[in-house]
Amino acid sequence: MPQITVDYSAELDDTFDRAGFAGALHPLIAETVSTKIAACKTRFRRVDETVVADAPSGDAVVHIAITLLSGRTPEVRVQLTESVLELLAGHIRPAEGLTLHLSAETHDLDPSYRRI
Repeated sequence: MPQITVDYSAELDDTFDRAGFAGALHPLIAETVSTKIAACKTRFRRVDETVVADAPSGDAVVHIAITLLSGRTPEVRVQLTESVLELLAGHIRPAEGLTLHLSAETHDLDPSYRRI
């Protein structure tokens, strides 16, 4: 059920431990929102071009979107989002000359969500 999408700047290819992050992320989500690790699904999408503010280069972005079945309180969603950002920071090695912009959000899946 947890559907996780991680968009990341191409500049982070060599410094973002994506497999390690997903391996640590799934147990964190399962524990925080009372689900099974086997239900967690993460997609990583490399973004070839990002622009932050008026900087032509030197910035890298990671944005994580977590969608869950409804029923979690706003407090639980905030707790999860903050924990995910802390975890993320530990899986990206600093790259010289890059400013990192890390963000995350947790929200409910649309009621139309189905799986087979």
